[in-house]
Amino acid sequence: MLRRVSSDEGGAAGRQHGTDAGREPLVVMSGVDKHYGALHVLKGIELTVGRGEVLVVIGPSGSGKSTLCRTINRLEGVDGGRITIDGKELPAEGKALAGLRADVGMVFQSFNLFAHKTVLENVTLGPTQVRKVKKADADRRAMELLERVGVGHQAQKYPAQLSGGQQQRVAIARALAMDPKIMLFDEPTSALDPEMINEVLDVMTDLARSGMTMVVVTHEMGFARRAADRVVFMADGEIVEQADPETFFTKPSSARAQDFLSKLLTH
Repeated sequence: MLRRVSSDEGGAAGRQHGTDAGREPLVVMSGVDKHYGALHVLKGIELTVGRGEVLVVIGPSGSGKSTLCRTINRLEGVDGGRITIDGKELPAEGKALAGLRADVGMVFQSFNLFAHKTVLENVTLGPTQVRKVKKADADRRAMELLERVGVGHQAQKYPAQLSGGQQQRVAIARALAMDPKIMLFDEPTSALDPEMINEVLDVMTDLARSGMTMVVVTHEMGFARRAADRVVFMADGEIVEQADPETFFTKPSSARAQDFLSKLLTH
């Protein structure tokens, strides 16, 4: 059962960060700033992701979407503000950071699989090395996950022997093998051929329906409409607006989002 926040706490969180009513906060970003040299890529980000929520982040290229995603597990450091996961502030480095990253699954544009290890070995590496799970238990869990994402029959192959869509599904299974509290997806289909995109999105949709907390940066508007609890629209390093998918796609409130969506519909 979710912890119920007090009316003052919940109201403040809802007003400032856009949390879904009734959801326990899992990730809280408060006043987060990030620069690349003179470029201000995240500008005072205020955002909360509720436990079990599927948050889809969309916007034009260069809006800061991927940077926002990557700050959640400190793949990108921040210059200001505060990020907490499950009530704990992100550590800067060391064992504490490694421990936190073990709770945050990440799926990248490129699959980042170890080429010299089999599919099964890729999935069991984290649990055996980081979680200290026994090999037999890790193997069994890995096979369950590989079957779940539809590539169980490929377990003894190497990544180069798989299609891009299959490799990305292995990458999802690898992240799930750590039993993360949240899954981050940074443009997970952008490197795939068109015919492979749906097989990955179908796995992600099933994962969303299972109750996994997810932050998904994507250009796939169909997925956003189908799977998101909330859509966050970014432009120029800022969160311009956020709403449930039906409201956002039919009645966007900002001129910037209206322009973005009109271009998608006319191309």
